Amino acid sequence: MLSDPPEPEAQAALAAYLRSRPAGWPEPAPGQAAADFFRTAFRASVPDDGGASLFTGYYEPEIDARLAPEAGFAHPIYALPPDPHLTRAAILGGALSGQGLEIAWLADPVALFFLQVQGSGRLRLPGGGTLRVGYAGQNGARYVSLGREMVARGLIAADRISAGAMRAWFAAHPDRTDGILALNPSWVYFRVVAGLAPDDGPIGTAGVPLGALVSLAVDPAHVPLGAPVLVETETDGTPFRRLMVAQDTGGAIRGAQRADIFFGTGEAAGRRAGRQRAGGRLAVLRPGAV
Repeated sequence: MLSDPPEPEAQAALAAYLRSRPAGWPEPAPGQAAADFFRTAFRASVPDDGGASLFTGYYEPEIDARLAPEAGFAHPIYALPPDPHLTRAAILGGALSGQGLEIAWLADPVALFFLQVQGSGRLRLPGGGTLRVGYAGQNGARYVSLGREMVARGLIAADRISAGAMRAWFAAHPDRTDGILALNPSWVYFRVVAGLAPDDGPIGTAGVPLGALVSLAVDPAHVPLGAPVLVETETDGTPFRRLMVAQDTGGAIRGAQRADIFFGTGEAAGRRAGRQRAGGRLAVLRPGAV
């Protein structure tokens, strides 16, 4: 193992693991300490496909929204249509208008883009209400990293690229925003997610709410969903070593040592997730005595 986790960290990982553990995988004995359970019931292995390691971050944004279009709120979030394979240009040109697929309207196309990148969010409504939305599907077009494209075009320096730097650039160049957003042909559709408690994160691929700094998005070709994972990387320039659980996937998460750390909900989590980009190592814990 990379390191034995502290008991509070192990308890958080155990709660997440028990929510999404694969069928037939072990449970702790009554009264067994969480750290002891992970240490004795699993063996660690480091998957390797020859690719580079990369640990990025994601979060659940909170965005002001309206349930009907009004002045300043003109960018709709769409539910999955019968034909999802429309191009981004066709959607922005009104191909989905009049079908009753609008879930809500946002004020900012950049906020809509980042909501689509994250795949889930909390929409703040007038009067204090909140609507939770989650990923419902995608139009089939290849996802193009706008951050990479902006670096290639000299808009943001490679050593400064982050979600925050991108937002700042878009705010300073509103006349060029639509053109840059159009470089990514991918379009994400959403669904309303009901029944979540305020403290629950969004629903991940494993079908359970995600937990901040506990849930990890992985490539299921190399890491089983529901498996405990020991992560060793850096966040904000400081060592990050933590026992997490593979509970989500992502279109850009491909490779044995590629993972996305869920940082939580809201602006602070978003800033931290946006800065996260580092190498490291993950080890998968599979049933079996060490």
